[in-house]
Amino acid sequence: MATTATVPHAAGGGPDPTARPPKAGRTGVLRRRPWLAAVFLLPALVLLGALVVYPIGYSVYRSLMDADGSGFAGLDNFRAIFTDDETLTAFRNNLVWVVLAPALCTALGLIFAVLTERVRWGTAFKMLVFMPMAVSMLASGIIFRLVYEQDPDRGIANAAWTTVHDTFAETSPWPDARPRQDAPLRSSGHGDWTTRDIARAGDPVALPLVGIPPKQAAGEQPAARPAPGGNGEVTGVVWLDFVKGGRSEHGVVDQREKALSGVTVEAVKDGRKVASTTTRADGTFTLPAAADGARLRLPATNFAAPYNGVDWLGPALVTPAIIGSYVWMWAGFAMVLIAAGLAGVPRELLEQARVDGASEWKVFRRITVPLLAPVLGVVVVTLMINVLKIFDLVYIIAPGATQKDANVLALQLYLKSFGGSADQGVGSAIAVVLLLLVVPVMVVNIRRLRRESRR
Repeated sequence: MATTATVPHAAGGGPDPTARPPKAGRTGVLRRRPWLAAVFLLPALVLLGALVVYPIGYSVYRSLMDADGSGFAGLDNFRAIFTDDETLTAFRNNLVWVVLAPALCTALGLIFAVLTERVRWGTAFKMLVFMPMAVSMLASGIIFRLVYEQDPDRGIANAAWTTVHDTFAETSPWPDARPRQDAPLRSSGHGDWTTRDIARAGDPVALPLVGIPPKQAAGEQPAARPAPGGNGEVTGVVWLDFVKGGRSEHGVVDQREKALSGVTVEAVKDGRKVASTTTRADGTFTLPAAADGARLRLPATNFAAPYNGVDWLGPALVTPAIIGSYVWMWAGFAMVLIAAGLAGVPRELLEQARVDGASEWKVFRRITVPLLAPVLGVVVVTLMINVLKIFDLVYIIAPGATQKDANVLALQLYLKSFGGSADQGVGSAIAVVLLLLVVPVMVVNIRRLRRESRR
């Protein structure tokens, strides 16, 4: 049965003068005057074409040309990037970035947002965590290049690490020391030095060493000549057998020569340590009677180089170290978005779960995280797109010696296009591949946004 629309009437039976006529649809206006839509869209379309469409089209065209653009290369440039070791390393590193960096930033952002929700100083903490977002990638790269310096006197990471290490481990007193070629010591092949002759009670043993800068031993006491030991004890002295100017007799303690204190001396019989001691402030030492008839050994711990921390920018750790600097910058971004999503979570659900006896961990895992899933998806996808294009941090932080180990696609694109042997055909091919890697992530993000808008 057909229906007819009724028009409200006035009390006297005529039409209601206050009734408003139905509005014409927006599509009707655009259909009647399409030029109006074109006028408004034209500036945006021009900018979009000049800044997006044209560069993409030209990159695709340039990727099919040779190095100087004078000849057609076909798919040779794409074949080259998938057979080049440096580019394959960049692919692997980009995969590490996509897996680790968004996951770490999102996890830290979620933890910070949840833990600071109930504390009074939560806003101040969030401000501090978000503050690195105000720092450019260039400045952040310079900062962390200094943080990761190998020298503990300059790099804060190794300064902290060596402080912790030296708290629990003894440092070598004289790492540069070594015996002379004619000294009564021979190398055991493991960094140790052992006397050629057997030590006897009553016959002091002289263990001269060289290789120590005079300034390093300037604060030591003058070396003393050891007295013969009593009751079968073995005595001796360890000293710096060198005087500035070279006027000293080798193998003999002179008055101007410095003692080496704190040196470990061991007595060894048949490869087994039977006694051990350390030298005094004047360089002398005394071993018990068990050392009689043993060989004396200066263990390798006396000559081990001082601990200088971790080689953060070495081949093994350069990529994780740079990812750490990225997390420092972008964890605040994730935290702010997740905190905004957390503010919209119905508190009734959380309180009801706690009333029902759920622990805080169950409330977090079963209610908070599922309700935050859309926000977490936004953060992860945004960071994935961002790290696929990472360039600044890698280029600035990675030293020249390990830049190949930290290489990523965006950096490889730059090096191939504008490096020493520039090949813009291969560089454009890398740009096309990078675009193809970013497009699926963008499509997923757009579809998710559309689903959210329909709800």
